[in-house]
Amino acid sequence: QVQLVESGGGLVQAGGSLRLSCAASGRAFSSYVMGWYRQAPGKQRELVAVIGSGGSPRYSESVKGRFTVSRDNDRTPIVMYLQKSSLKPEDSGNYFCAAARWGPPEYWGQGTQVTVSS
Repeated sequence: QVQLVESGGGLVQAGGSLRLSCAASGRAFSSYVMGWYRQAPGKQRELVAVIGSGGSPRYSESVKGRFTVSRDNDRTPIVMYLQKSSLKPEDSGNYFCAAARWGPPEYWGQGTQVTVSS
């Protein structure tokens, strides 16, 4: 059974920090590209950060320098993290983790809500 389970969301003040986790099981996710997406109310889901199976993170311009994506392929289940700092109210939304061998995501988690208060 494939599972991507996010955790770590919550309410934080602007300028604060938060770390999200995504535990992935049911496939050989150590060889998958994994990423974080977010969706704010009334907006489309957008890619925030992506990391290849061996590293090589990439970020959207809106979070570059403030967010850090990482993964631990040695854990079971493997875990992907998103360390978020200098948070802004516009960083609020439902954060989803996703995985793909190539191309668009094949698997999604159910999301974890992040609210940044001003």
